[in-house]
Parts: sequence; structure tokens; C-alpha cells
Amino acid sequence: MIKNKHLFVALAVAGVLSALGAGLYWAGVQHGMHTAMPAMGGGDSSAGGGKVDPANGKKILYWHDPMVPGQRFDKPGKSPFMDMQLVPVYADEAGAEHGVSISPQVQQNLGVRTVVARRGPLAPVVNAVGNVAYNERELVVLQARSSGFIERVYVRAPFERVTKGQPLAELYVPDWVAAQEEFFTVKRMGDAAGGLLDGARQRMRLAGMTDAQIRQVEASDKVHARLTVTAPLGGVVTELGVREGMTVGVGTLLFRINGLRSVWVEAELPEAMAGQVPVGSPIEARAAALPSTVLKGKVAALLPRLDPATRTLQARIELDNPGGRLVPGMFVTVDLSPARGVDVLQVPSEAVIRTGTRSVVIVARGEGSFAPVEVQTGLEANGQTEIRQGLEAGQQVVLSGQFLIDSEASLRGAMRRLSPTPEATRSGKAAVKPTHRGEGRVESIGPDEIVLSHGPIPTLKWPAMTMGFKLPAAGLPKDVAVGDTVTFTIAEVEEGSYQVLTIARAASAGSRQWAAQ
Repeated sequence: MIKNKHLFVALAVAGVLSALGAGLYWAGVQHGMHTAMPAMGGGDSSAGGGKVDPANGKKILYWHDPMVPGQRFDKPGKSPFMDMQLVPVYADEAGAEHGVSISPQVQQNLGVRTVVARRGPLAPVVNAVGNVAYNERELVVLQARSSGFIERVYVRAPFERVTKGQPLAELYVPDWVAAQEEFFTVKRMGDAAGGLLDGARQRMRLAGMTDAQIRQVEASDKVHARLTVTAPLGGVVTELGVREGMTVGVGTLLFRINGLRSVWVEAELPEAMAGQVPVGSPIEARAAALPSTVLKGKVAALLPRLDPATRTLQARIELDNPGGRLVPGMFVTVDLSPARGVDVLQVPSEAVIRTGTRSVVIVARGEGSFAPVEVQTGLEANGQTEIRQGLEAGQQVVLSGQFLIDSEASLRGAMRRLSPTPEATRSGKAAVKPTHRGEGRVESIGPDEIVLSHGPIPTLKWPAMTMGFKLPAAGLPKDVAVGDTVTFTIAEVEEGSYQVLTIARAASAGSRQWAAQ
């Protein structure tokens, strides 16, 4: 009996010692793990948030592994993911959304240059191409005013140049001869004619004679059986309607003359620039036929006609044409300089990053800190772009290397938005739901749900089971079908309800079996 009692006591002491040893071992393991891997962001971050880096005096918010920037730690140490030390994140780096800090050495390697946003006049120069045409305001048409005969023609071919007063043709018009004879008959009557002389002059006008021809008849004091038609202005005979020996009637076209003292240039202007080129704007034109000559002119009119194919308006430009060197059909390049407007805020055009939906500039905030700023742009001219909203005069914007800075800032900003801040983590109000990764087999696919037999998901402490999930917002990939082994990520969309975010066929072709627990 005594022997049994001693045996019982020995066993009890052994059990107590074993339990005590196990407890000490577990405590040691926990202490070792706590020492090897810092506490996650879900813990109290006061240790990180209150520390100051003695090397630079900056306040440390938390530590992270640059290769896994979404995971935050409250203490320095070795990364549990990579064979490297955790990197501190300072308040001035994380305080600005989408911001990024770059050391001076890296800035030099990237070739980062900055320029000051300034106010000043911005006069856009509109470049256009046009073709020369006759100035229709210098067009003269000569017609027969009475029936007669063409006895001589001095200009025998179209497009011959003529000068003002040059003889064009000689006509014999019987009605003109009769009107002249009547005039001289009345004139010989002397004072007895009274007011009949003025009536005789009017009779010659009604026959079709011009005032110059009537004065010629009175000065010569004889009947002119044949009268000469002369050019009323210098230019080109664009249309010749008579030949020697022809009989003409009233209204018959004799000559059409276009002046060359000035010409029109019909230039095509983009629809967006039409409002910036008012009538009267000065222009400079250059023609390939006159390479060393700069021609001056002005916008005579903006024609109210839009070409639906090219979305351009036609500007009618009037150019002086000394010597008649410009002829219709020539091509000219035109530089239009609208009137100088008010001063605007502007930056070099190369500093603006255009994504298609928005325009961004990178602002240098000092001490190696940069941040992308969305701006609203306006006019663009001479390599400068107007900034209507988003910047202020005097701010420094990045002129080169801005694409690398913008991509880095976008990456860091995205990681910050996906990761809750330490304060939000402590308050339990994280802005983004965590994601969880798993692997399983597709059992069925419905219109709104996919059923997966998946293995354990450690981050949710789920055992292997079969359950349904909401389909991804973009739908399933085309190569995912029932029976496929897949890898997937899920997130909680409602309490107890999860949605598949991404899903893809597993690299291994062999199927796996998971038993629901």
C-alpha cells in the first residue's frame, strides 16, 4: 500500500514538472518569435510613431519591407519575407497622398530638372497651308452695250497680262455712229440748240458709249466710226469672248479681267483655333516659288462654312502682290499671330504629362519631395502650355524625369490606399477589406456564383470546404471551366459574404482533393 502511494506521488510530481517544462518552452518560443519578427501593423504603433531617426531627425511612422510594401511593422528588425532589414517610412513621405521622396543622388541619376511656373503673355501662332486665288474684288467684266461688229482684237489669247488703259479691241457700232451724227448736228445749230445739246449727249450714253468715249468725240469734233475698248485696270484677261469679224449683241461678253495688285489665300484653320483668329489679324506668308520673300497681309474674312471631313474653317487672307509674282493655284504656308491677350500662368509643354483623360505635372515641394498634381490646361504655343487650374505662380515643376517620378508616386499611392494606416488599424476602421488567397477546384458556375472546393485558407482560419462565392466584377476568365484546379483571391463584400477578386487556372495540371471539415 505504501509502495503504491509512493508511486502515485512520483507520477504526480513528474506530471507537474512536465507541464512546467512545456510552459517554459512555449514561453521561450513566443519570446523568440517576438524577437525575430516585429509586431505587425495591427499592434500598438506608438513604438514606431513616436520614434525619431537619429540619423536625419525625421519622425518614423512605421517600418516595412520595400518588396512587400503593403505590410507594416511597428519595430525595426529583419524582414520575415526577405533576407533584409526593414526600412523606415517617415512622416514627410507618407503624409502626402501619391507623394514620393527622392534623394539628391537619385535625382542626379534621373536627370531631374525643374522650372518655375510663371505668368506671362502667351500668343499662339497658328500655322496653316492655303492656295492662292484671284481677288474677286478686283474683277472687271466688259460687255457689248449695243449691237455691232468686232473689227480688230489686240488681245488674242486668254491669260495675257494687260495694263490699265491698254487697247483691247476696236468695235464698229452703227447706233453709236448715228448718235454721234445727231450730236454734231445739234452742236452746229449754235445758240439756237438750247438744251438740245445735253439731250444729244444723253442719246450717246443710251446707245452704250462711255463718258470717256463721249469726251473723246467732243474733243476731236468728228464722228468716230470705230471706237476702241480699253482695259479699266491692270491684270490678266481670264476670259476672252470675242474674235475679229464677230457680230456682237447687247450683253455679249467681250473680256473678263482679274487684277493682280492683290490676291486671296484660302487657308484651312482647325475648328478649335478659329475663335483665336479674328478678322484683321496680321499674317506672314511664304511661297515655294519665292523662297526668300516674306509676304505681309491680313485676315479678310472667316467664311461661315465648316468642312465636315477635316473639321476646318476657311480663312480668306488678302495679300499684297507686288509685281504680280503670286498667281492662282500656288501653295503658301501662313503664320497667323492673333492679337496679344492677357497674361496667363504657363509652364513648358514638356512638363505636362497627358494620360488621355487628365493632365498632370510633378510639383517639387523641397527637400527631395515630389507630388503629382492634376491641372487644367488651356492654350499651347511656342513650347508653353497655359495652366488654368491646379498650379500657382512660383511653384517648381519637374521638367525632365517626371514620368519616372509619376510612376513611382502612383505605385506608392496605390499601396497606401490598399493598406490601412496604423491609426485606422488600431481603431478597427480600415478603409480597404483585406484579401485572402486560396486554391481549389471549380464545382459549378452559375450566373452570379461560382462554387469552389478549396483547401484551408490560413488567413481566415478556414478548413477545407466547399462553398459558393460571388463572381468577379469583370467576370470569369474564358479558360476557367468546371473541374479546373484554380488559384484565387477573395475579399469580404458583406458580413459573411465573399467575392472572388481574381481567379486563374493553377500551374499544376493535376487535380487535388480537399475534404470538407
